[in-house]
Amino acid sequence: MLIRYKQDENGKTVPVANIYTQNEHRINPAMLDRDAVWAIRKLQQSGAEAYLVGGAVRDLMLGNVPKDFDLATSASPRQIQRLFWNARIIGKRFKLVHLVFKDKILEVSTFRSGEEAMDGNNNVFGSIDQDAKRRDFSINSFYFDPSTSQLLDFNNAMEDFKKKRISSIIHLDESFKEDPVRMIRAIKYSVSTGFTLRFNVKMAIRKYANELSRTSTSRLTEEVNKILGSGHSREIFNELQKYKLLVFMLPCFSVYCKFPQVQKSLKELDGKVVEAKMGRGDEVNLADMIKSLVAPLIFFTDDQMTSEERFKETFRQIKVLISPMTPSNYEVELASEHLLLDRGYRTPRNCVRGQRAVNKPPQRRGPARPRKTEESTEVSTANKKRRPHRRRKPQGPKLETLPSGSQQVASSAEVHDF
Repeated sequence: MLIRYKQDENGKTVPVANIYTQNEHRINPAMLDRDAVWAIRKLQQSGAEAYLVGGAVRDLMLGNVPKDFDLATSASPRQIQRLFWNARIIGKRFKLVHLVFKDKILEVSTFRSGEEAMDGNNNVFGSIDQDAKRRDFSINSFYFDPSTSQLLDFNNAMEDFKKKRISSIIHLDESFKEDPVRMIRAIKYSVSTGFTLRFNVKMAIRKYANELSRTSTSRLTEEVNKILGSGHSREIFNELQKYKLLVFMLPCFSVYCKFPQVQKSLKELDGKVVEAKMGRGDEVNLADMIKSLVAPLIFFTDDQMTSEERFKETFRQIKVLISPMTPSNYEVELASEHLLLDRGYRTPRNCVRGQRAVNKPPQRRGPARPRKTEESTEVSTANKKRRPHRRRKPQGPKLETLPSGSQQVASSAEVHDF
């Protein structure tokens, strides 16, 4: 283990971080995203510090392939935007940069100081050690440099990682009031990693559970969607119910959460999601996740309903059960259709609005072409013969090879640079 030092205000050299090498952290380089490595290298070549951070590093240390790769850097958002052709600045209180690729988005944040700006926009940038103190939980506070394979630990997080426990870096009286969604994430991390919450974290969740009531429905919807797609939804919902958080996320569903039929349905959903992640099954879309969440709770009191009436009643019940979640009506309609078909009911024709536009775009009709005659064919053939030969432009490098002829595989972003 190495140690990183810096000079304090008095000019005294003090240790600020432990540095772990490849043999100590055991992160497999093959699991790294090539575009993320390219972005980090490009930032470092510009003179900035850049690291892989957050849940991606946590998952890599657990031996799992991360779903998302987040970056942190000393470069400002404007500097990042000037450096990358695919950069988009987002956010108001604290600006972030999204590097947009064909199949993913890499989120790049600038080191934060933790201080509030005079105008309240929270855009006070700082150093890496200041940024590390702003992370939510210890297991999410590692900084990994792919170019040197070094892992930086500013919060003695490795001790928590080895003991399989989750600690809060920010004082708990401040952390959960500042962002109540952290309580949901703490439980989600605990279930997905198998780590235990420290006693003070458990007590703080019980104390500040009511703070979740002021969270926007859009953020709660996002968290519920992530839980449904995690492969651990049953355990996470049960833990949220235990800490009295689920009532603020899905108030109606929380009443029936412990029903055996609901538990069975969520367990089956988790099995399908895990199979899909391992490549042994079809991807589970959001509509089917919603269906699995509510299917055991949908009932009809009138067997004489028409197919249209039954579809509308199913749609209404789903909306009530998942409130205040705000998925698109298309997803709810699709969930209603799948649920009714599973039960053997007929569904109205074109009951899912926008399905044609999403699944099979209609062909745009242009002006009718004139029918070819023998005369027109002769004219077109003559014009074709008189047309000068055009030289084909040389094609650029293929996406998966470097233009220099090297055998090393390049990412799509690297090829763009050449």
